[in-house]
Amino acid sequence: MIKILYVGRHAEITETVLRLINARENWLGLGAATDFDAVSLFAQNDFDIVLLGCGLPDESERDLSGIFRAQKPEIIIIPHYGGGSGLLANEILSALSQ
Repeated sequence: MIKILYVGRHAEITETVLRLINARENWLGLGAATDFDAVSLFAQNDFDIVLLGCGLPDESERDLSGIFRAQKPEIIIIPHYGGGSGLLANEILSALSQ
């Protein structure tokens, strides 16, 4: 099972991204709307990938990336700023193949 954390500030986009992730066999997506929630979820789960979504301030992206990498240096972090389901899947599959 590939576990993916999506962090985004826009509820509708987060819902859509999680629906697309969870529609894939062997993928499990969880979402966070705040930095605090993202850090909490990350500490409680063994994520393979973190998607940093739209609406996150640069400072949050930097802080979260640092926190996640300090806890799990091999974590894959992908900025995801939109696009269709094909782009999302390709971003994830590409990151996993590296």
